[in-house]
Order: sequence, then structure tokens, then C-alpha cells
Amino acid sequence: MPARSGRKAIPLVPQQGSQPLSARRGEIAFRTPPPLSLYVHVPWCVRKCPYCDFNSHALPTSGDGEETPAIPEDDYLAALLADLESALPMIWGRRVDSVFFGGGTPSLLSGEAVDRLLAALRSRLPLLPSAEITLEANPASADADKFAAFRAAGVNRLSIGIQSFDRRHLEALDRAHDDHQARQAIALAGRHFENFNLDLIYGLPGQTVDQALADIDAALSFAPPHLSCYQLTIEPNTAFAARPPPLPADDACADMQDAIEARLAAAGYDHYETSAFARPGQHCQHNLNYWQFGDYLGIGAGAHSKLTLHDRVVRQMRWKRPEQYLASVAAGTPLQEEFRVAAADLPFEFMMNALRLIHGFDAPLFERRTSLPLLGIEDELRQAEDDGLIERCGPRIAPSDRGRRFLNRLLERFLVERG
Repeated sequence: MPARSGRKAIPLVPQQGSQPLSARRGEIAFRTPPPLSLYVHVPWCVRKCPYCDFNSHALPTSGDGEETPAIPEDDYLAALLADLESALPMIWGRRVDSVFFGGGTPSLLSGEAVDRLLAALRSRLPLLPSAEITLEANPASADADKFAAFRAAGVNRLSIGIQSFDRRHLEALDRAHDDHQARQAIALAGRHFENFNLDLIYGLPGQTVDQALADIDAALSFAPPHLSCYQLTIEPNTAFAARPPPLPADDACADMQDAIEARLAAAGYDHYETSAFARPGQHCQHNLNYWQFGDYLGIGAGAHSKLTLHDRVVRQMRWKRPEQYLASVAAGTPLQEEFRVAAADLPFEFMMNALRLIHGFDAPLFERRTSLPLLGIEDELRQAEDDGLIERCGPRIAPSDRGRRFLNRLLERFLVERG
């Protein structure tokens, strides 16, 4: 699930002391649930990147510092399937439109493990034959035979964490791959996958606008169907938070973002979400479901779920640490947290996702996804429009250029102080 904005960090939950606005605080009822996606979390990495605040854990090492075979594939696959089976009553009969293997580094799994897992998912879920199935890969674990095995198993979209093509910047990020491995991984992806994404980060330590554009040009030389471009931010509880590197000034990062957007627009890419760019017909369907406030079931260590039932919206989180997750699933208790989203919170949660979309959303989608009337937040929408933060054209509501630049400020319009 997307976790970085293009320029400003967006809180994932309402901050303490405030609550979303809603004109109706009573019962909610859904006629039909939204589309459903499946997220599978693989929590291990070769090593933990200093900027990463995702639930990822470095592979254990032996006494001499060498990596061990480490990933307990059989145990973890068994836990994933037990986790899924415990969740089936909440999604019974619903089709699955997309699957996303995230991490961590899912490409550390063997091709045989991915094949077994997808076969087991198909036997338990009505997975659409045309479903988008994405797997995240690290260039350090790229292998021609493995990529071929992933494709044969049914993975039809690869997402590769390149981050930069500059060796110095990769070293500053403490990445496990170099620029040569990055290019080799993309070439392998293009050989086995018609659809693939490249992740890039800008605003890197010591980076200039020209260097950021050099990364974009290097990526474009491979004609990727999709690009994700994130600004580096210092997140709490990361190594960079403890020892912050010297980052470019805010104005320099803003110039990078403007230059990147212009270069990709000229190359024919649709800038359809804060950090996402795609060629026509190549938008990430899994992430679009997130941004359109669809449902997703997350399985695996630390995975999150958002599920719509007939009278409520539920959020869940699995146990985060891999060993804790394995033990909890074995005990029949995979959930660390589960709570019902209050009706009052739904407008903010919807807007937090939908206003990341450059082209916004049609008004009826709000009512379908929240079971609340849009009229209940009309005052807030009108004020945001008066302040130049959103634009309305017929049923379409979209962030303006100003709204995209100050997305936190726009989202705050849907929050009020708690009494």
C-alpha cells in the first residue's frame, strides 16, 4: 500500500485531538461492498534500509556474518494460508480483483513458493482470471530463472525498487544493489514481464535537480509501463531519524518534483496519483483500489486490512514481528488489532485516499464507499474550493495544483477538534 507522498507526509490516521467531519453519525448500511484486493506481506529483506519505516526485518546472520538460508518458506506459507482461511468468513463469495506481494522483499521467495501460494489462493478465493498480480523485487535478488518462475506461476506485474541509478546515491541509501545490478534487473523484468513498475526516490542526500532528472532519463531508457517517484522523507523510528543525512532544501526538492513531472509528461506518462505515473492503460489496478477507498484483505506479518461489511467498515492489523506472527497464527490469533471505523471517520478516510488522485473522483463514489451523503461535507468542500484547494466540474471533485502541493492542509478541512 502507498506510504509516501510526493512532497509532504500524509498522516494515515486522524491525529489525536481531532476527528473527521460528518453530517450523519448514526447507522450506516452498504448495499454492495466495494472491489476487493488481496495483499500478501513478506517481511524479510537482505538488510534494513535506513530510510524505511515499513514492517521489514533483515535476514538473520550466522556467527561469521554470512547470511543464513533464513526465510522459513514452508512455515511462512502455511501461516499465510491459515491466516487467509481464518479471514474467509469476512469475505465469503467476494471476487478478488488484484493481488500484491509486498514487503520486505518478496523476490527473496523461491519461484516454487510463489507458485504454491498462488495455486492455494486460487483454490480458496474467486480470483479473476484477468487479475493483476504484482510482486515487489529488489535488484539484489534479481535472477533470470527466478523471474521466469514468477511469471510462470502467474505473476503478471513486477515492481522493482531501483531508487536511483547513481552509485553514490545508492551507497548513501545503503541499498543492497549497485547501479549495474539495477540496470540488469530492469532488463530481466522487460524480458519476462510486459507490465512492470520502477520505484525511484528523489531528494536524496546531496542530490541536484540535474541528478534527479538523470535518474528519470535512465529509467525512461527502459520504457517502463509505470513509474513511482517518491520524495525521500525522514520517518520516525528509522536509522535516518537517529542520524539524519544532509538532504536538499525544500525549494530544491520542489524544483525536482516539478522537473520530474514535466519530463514524464513530455514522455507521455499520465501523472494519475501523487507519486505514480503510467503509460496509457498501465495504471496500477491494485493501488487504484486503495486510492478509490476499495477493500483489501492483508495477510502476513504486520499486514493491514480494510473490509466493508453490510453495516460497518472494519480495519485490522496482523502481528508485526515474523516470529510473533508465526506463533500467533499457530495459536489461531493472527490479529493484533481490529476495530470498527466510526461513521464520523469515514469522510476523512475517504478523502485521505481519493484526493491523492490527480484527476480526483466522481461524487457518487463517496456515497458508495462511505454510505454517507456528500451533502454532509458540502460546507467543507465549498470552503476548500473557495480557497483554491479543489476544483469541481460537474460530478468530478479533484485537488487543484495548489491542493496537491498542500495536501495536508486540504485534508485538514475534513477534521474538527474533538469536544
